[in-house]
Amino acid sequence: MTLTVDCATPHAVAEGFAPAESLCRCRNALVSENLDLADTLAYRYAGSGESAEDLVQVARLGLVLAARRFDPGLGVPFAGFAVPTIRGELRRHLRDHVWGVRPPRRLQELRPQIVQTAERLTQAWSRTPSPSEVAEEMELPTSLVAEIIALDSAYRPDSLDVGPAGLGAPAEVLEAPTSRLDEVEGRISLEPSLAALPESNRTVLRLRYTDEWSQRQIAAAVGVSQMQVSRLLRRSLDMVREGLLTSQN
Repeated sequence: MTLTVDCATPHAVAEGFAPAESLCRCRNALVSENLDLADTLAYRYAGSGESAEDLVQVARLGLVLAARRFDPGLGVPFAGFAVPTIRGELRRHLRDHVWGVRPPRRLQELRPQIVQTAERLTQAWSRTPSPSEVAEEMELPTSLVAEIIALDSAYRPDSLDVGPAGLGAPAEVLEAPTSRLDEVEGRISLEPSLAALPESNRTVLRLRYTDEWSQRQIAAAVGVSQMQVSRLLRRSLDMVREGLLTSQN
């Protein structure tokens, strides 16, 4: 990949700088010599949910910007100037393009540091460190580290089309009859007709269809025969049906 730096800026011919053509060559050399630095910074964000190729492109763009803004007269080495610039571009890119649910900026910016610390401790200890151990290493509150670790789900929220094996997709579960939305609408429609029934009729309907008692259990509870319960249920349902038809008309 060949990168060039546009030198058409007000600083290109400012006092103390080389001629414009030489300045362009110097900036291009800075970019070419520091591509590995940009790529290394990009790979540190490999766990962010963004592809490595996109991260490298953003990091190299940051390198170009650093080369354009660099002022050797300040006495700062180019690498020391470029690193914060590249990191800033990477963080802005992740903040603006990767987060599915955007958390506060401070949490976003701390996350890569916590990931790197956890990876370093895992290598050193041959086990995964706890949030409290990472917090102690970074001198941060444990609650803050735990909150940032939980941000992983905000990068790529679970799809409604994919669910745990055997349980079905969340979208399907939401659409299933267990949502009871249809039942709520039905109950609202039934309320006026049920309210018009005698108390004994409402009691029998409730025991049969809400409490799911058998007709034999209802008969024993109210002190009538099972046949009488059957007739009472049929008559109550007919009354409710008539009430619904009347309200619809």
